[in-house]
Amino acid sequence: MSNLRDKAALTCAITGVLTNPKQHPVPVTVAEMAQSARQAFDAGAAIMHVHFRSQAPGMGHMPSWEPEIAGEIIEAIRQACPGVIINMSTGVVGADISGPEACMRRVRPEIAACNAGSLNYLKVRSNGQWAWPPMLFDNPVAKVEKFLKVMAETGAMPEFECFDVGIVRSIELFVKAGLTDHPDYNFVMGVASGMPADPRLLELLVDYRLDGSTWQVTAIGREEVWALHRRTAELGGQLRTGVEDTFYLPSGDKSSGNGPLIEALATCAREAGREVASPEEARQIYGLRPSA
Repeated sequence: MSNLRDKAALTCAITGVLTNPKQHPVPVTVAEMAQSARQAFDAGAAIMHVHFRSQAPGMGHMPSWEPEIAGEIIEAIRQACPGVIINMSTGVVGADISGPEACMRRVRPEIAACNAGSLNYLKVRSNGQWAWPPMLFDNPVAKVEKFLKVMAETGAMPEFECFDVGIVRSIELFVKAGLTDHPDYNFVMGVASGMPADPRLLELLVDYRLDGSTWQVTAIGREEVWALHRRTAELGGQLRTGVEDTFYLPSGDKSSGNGPLIEALATCAREAGREVASPEEARQIYGLRPSA
């Protein structure tokens, strides 16, 4: 794998969970998601992180856990992007994970996001009002274990989403307790009540993970996140962006969609002396099953 150390696997976060397509350039229909994925694929993304949206007219701003909708979306993306790796979102509030379970069994993603700890999910507007009612994104260990069982059944690698430093440190405890033998870290930085999108913090975080583990950063914010992407590339992490995470290019201009964001991410990799990994190389980097 020594030749792969100089490669960066790029993930495109295609659409996110609730962003309204009437206000922002997020794809929500099957055709839009396939087209947007293809633009990201052509720009260098080997992995697509996918949230499923309702396909009912005028309801594209709402999520869906209908297995048939998930299947249609993933089949269209796989057809548009030969060899692409699917990374499926699984996040739900509450103990009922039957929706994500059914979708995982239907689409059999190579990677599945595994939210690895709980977070008070908060944001305050400039007028002092909550942006949404304060909520607990609950991910107790019993819920994590249920997800890990389905991921093992369907052959998906768990990508452990870490919203704060305590969650980062919990991954080693999961390994010691026998919950997983494949630690892969996603440092989620930029949520107002989570870890800040600060490159100085990243330099510490990489030392808190298990030796030899793969890692990447989800950087949420405006154009200021690009300094964090550059530092991720320099430190050897894998790279992710997309309209789920930001709408802004390094210039501060608003992106027209996922393609230009992935082009900018590929530039970050190359400026750090790393080439962009193909889907097959990304499979090797993460230790995923071969493509079908």
